[in-house]
Amino acid sequence: MTLRIKFFFFFNLIFFSKSTLAQEQVVYKTIDTLDLTLEVYRPKVTHESETYPAMIFFFGGGWNGGSTAQFEPHATYFSERGIVCFLVDYRVNSRNKTTPFESLMDAKSAMRFIRKNAEEFQIDPSKIIASGGSAGGHLAAATALIEGFNDPNDDMSISTKPSALVLFNPVIDNGPGGYGFERIGEQFKDFSPLHNIREGAPPTVIFLGTKDELIPVETMNYYQTVMKKVGSRCDLFLYEGQPHGFFNLKNPEYFEKTIREADRFLQSTGFLKENADPKSI
Repeated sequence: MTLRIKFFFFFNLIFFSKSTLAQEQVVYKTIDTLDLTLEVYRPKVTHESETYPAMIFFFGGGWNGGSTAQFEPHATYFSERGIVCFLVDYRVNSRNKTTPFESLMDAKSAMRFIRKNAEEFQIDPSKIIASGGSAGGHLAAATALIEGFNDPNDDMSISTKPSALVLFNPVIDNGPGGYGFERIGEQFKDFSPLHNIREGAPPTVIFLGTKDELIPVETMNYYQTVMKKVGSRCDLFLYEGQPHGFFNLKNPEYFEKTIREADRFLQSTGFLKENADPKSI
């Protein structure tokens, strides 16, 4: 099946199916009476003796709201490409009266849970990709770059660091003038990915619209510059005239374009087999 055929197959499946495509839901963390869960999307065909890359998605919503449903189309697509995908639910202000700091704690807990249970999920713990959009993009980047904001109940011996990042208009600057500074305050120095890029940062691909009302192009250009200074790969794709959230499935043209480039990036980094041409999506 060519990737173009696959794209249209998933496009129709996502729009017309009324049931979730996740094979299972797993509790990764319990806080009092609240269970936080992962939705797991596995490749249709797996071999018992093999392990597979993992891709972990964090939804956007300004740490205030949002839903795992945002990245269901992405998880569907990449699971068909041979990656075990996870949609992470985490605490947000509208539902849990929490701050961005608790959101990051949960994201890190999810990364540790998945890596700890790599054998059960049949994944390669050295091939974990973190992904997300907007504030979820912040969480993905922060699992790689931010040392603090760990849940004290976590096993700190387990790394939260992914091997690659796929970020959709991510919030990466929380400093003065950046997104969320009014809630983060002076802790931005320890919370903001832009202010914590260091040697060893994982290879990253970023997708951004030039008319994004929350994230300036200049900020992302600077992020790419700093990544290169520390010797890390950072591919930046700018989409002329596109606003915040342009990559979601409701905008099929740019959903397809960003999926195509993410696929190409993951091929180039060795997380996907180079047996299909993403140009043909």
